[in-house]
Amino acid sequence: MEGNSILHAFNNIYFAIFALFCFKLLIKISLALLTHFYIVKGNRKEAARIAEEIYGIAPGSWADRSPLHEAAFQGRLLSLKTLIAQGFNVNIVTIDRVSALHEACLGGHVACAKVLLENGAQVNAVTVDGITPLFNACCSGSAACVNMLLEFGAKPQLESHLASPIHEAVKRGHRECMEILVANDVDIDQEDTQHGTPLYEACTYQRTDCVKKLLELGASVDLGKRLDTPLHAAVRKSSAEVANLLIDYGASMTCRNAEFKCALDLAAPNSKMGKVLLLREGPASLAQLCRLCIRKCLGRSCLYVVHKLNLPEPLEKFLLYR
Repeated sequence: MEGNSILHAFNNIYFAIFALFCFKLLIKISLALLTHFYIVKGNRKEAARIAEEIYGIAPGSWADRSPLHEAAFQGRLLSLKTLIAQGFNVNIVTIDRVSALHEACLGGHVACAKVLLENGAQVNAVTVDGITPLFNACCSGSAACVNMLLEFGAKPQLESHLASPIHEAVKRGHRECMEILVANDVDIDQEDTQHGTPLYEACTYQRTDCVKKLLELGASVDLGKRLDTPLHAAVRKSSAEVANLLIDYGASMTCRNAEFKCALDLAAPNSKMGKVLLLREGPASLAQLCRLCIRKCLGRSCLYVVHKLNLPEPLEKFLLYR
């Protein structure tokens, strides 16, 4: 009898906890609906107050995109100045911590970004995804925005867990933004765990101008992504121009990656890239050619092998007259 009473008491406790959970969930759903209603009606301040209670957002933040965000993103300078004059906080953010300055830089609107900064916008604000206004400026390719952010104290060299502006500039082929960052002491060989070095990123996206400039500025030609070198990346993308450029600056053709493959191992058989690499290797590549011949054409004559492999003319002559 006593055991039944204890079991009944525990059941009541579990039921009470479940009922309390459902009640809190119902309140949150109701407040979320009420927030949406206020936003639709245009009463964003009341929506913000409710959102702060629901999500625990710091005071002064808004749960949705504000008119300030929209004006900054669309480059409407007059509207932006009017909103600031009306008392809008320049540092209000969305739930994802996106500020109006983020939006202005993403759109490349340097005048709007300047007004926000002059009115106290946080130059190094970070979104939940680790995005800064400087990253967005590099994304848009606005060298003017990049320069202005740096003048207002933006950090060009960021912590490893944040999105890297120089990698974004290189990825999109914005060479001028990249040069500005390097001139402001950004590590030219900074290795991002996801993207490798800026040179590796440039080779991956076949940004020849950026590759050339990075090499001219002193980027290490063999530093890439872990054991993968920039030359590995260029060969994977079949970019003969980039590969030649890297080799001209001393890229090693014998470096092996985590799969123990050198650049030539990654080139497709009989491809233009393979021929380029063989030519650049010169006579030193004969040993590898012989191995390839043995695998492909056992028992055949050397003339047959040369014809079958469709080698470039200098190597063809070299083989036939040895």
